[in-house]
Amino acid sequence: MERTDYKGCIMVFRAAAICLALLTGLPAAAQCVGDSYLDQLTDGQQAALEQAVQNMPFAEGLLWTATQGARTLTIIGTMHIYDPRLEEIRAKVSEPVTKADIILLEATPEEEAQLQDLLVTDPGRLFIVDGPTLPDLLDEATWTLIADAATQRGIPAFMAAKMQPWYLSLMLAIPSCAMSDMVAGASGLDHMISADATAAGVPLQALEPYTTLFDIFQSDSIAEQVDLLRVNLLAPDLQQKMFVAMLDRYFAEDIGRLWEMSRIALEDVPGLDPAEGAAMFTEMQDALLDQRNRNWIPVITDAAQTHDNIVIAVGAAHLIGDQGILRLLENEGWTITRQP
Repeated sequence: MERTDYKGCIMVFRAAAICLALLTGLPAAAQCVGDSYLDQLTDGQQAALEQAVQNMPFAEGLLWTATQGARTLTIIGTMHIYDPRLEEIRAKVSEPVTKADIILLEATPEEEAQLQDLLVTDPGRLFIVDGPTLPDLLDEATWTLIADAATQRGIPAFMAAKMQPWYLSLMLAIPSCAMSDMVAGASGLDHMISADATAAGVPLQALEPYTTLFDIFQSDSIAEQVDLLRVNLLAPDLQQKMFVAMLDRYFAEDIGRLWEMSRIALEDVPGLDPAEGAAMFTEMQDALLDQRNRNWIPVITDAAQTHDNIVIAVGAAHLIGDQGILRLLENEGWTITRQP
């Protein structure tokens, strides 16, 4: 494969790295419309969902402030790819963003540029450059399904065959209805905030190294990555219903329910043992949310030593629960208040 082949996938990766569909509950796109997955939950699933969110800390809300003495944090739960309704939230946070001392993000444009350079110079991060490719690692029927799903998303089968399993699983986690916005380069709320801050001359800082997500995914064995790939090989109608539900719940600021819906959805993955699915979800939550949240708190604390007015913009799922950044900040003595 030529270097240009790898480079052509970089724009897709930027959004896909944080779009884990059923495992993160955060992706969405303007073209994903129709029936909601929530409408097809069984009575038992609905009861489990309600129980899961009943006592969840900070289960609802996208905009928060945290105060400690003279210091103020404005905390924004974002969505990483575009929907036109994000413009209303963008307008709502415009003043705190443009008047902040500093903006803390999961990744700034500088880190994204470093990531793109890394993917060009080290294609093995995303692609199988030596050894057996995916058709060799999977049975013929499964590979046929995967190749077809990739083609529906504009990814040629020959390129899908050489993708690292974890990377292709992210691609397949995004339904075809969402791909048009990604290919067009439409920006999520994170990028809107970054652009507005830059235009106002407000400095940006990343909360973590730009290789963090790579390190998480690549820590799994090839066998574990292949298992995740199979999980994300869902029927197109189910994927679209999940996206519709995620959109609805995000803009309703119902983030806890959105997250727990994603956990319950693993019950509908054909051939996946429920106990295995639950263990997989818990492992992914710990790696992708909980551990990262804990790692971010010292970064926030350090920034607050020299800045009184900070904006933190991160994926909405990072706000919820006992290990969400709101509860972790509260444990550090910050007073948390939801904003309308």
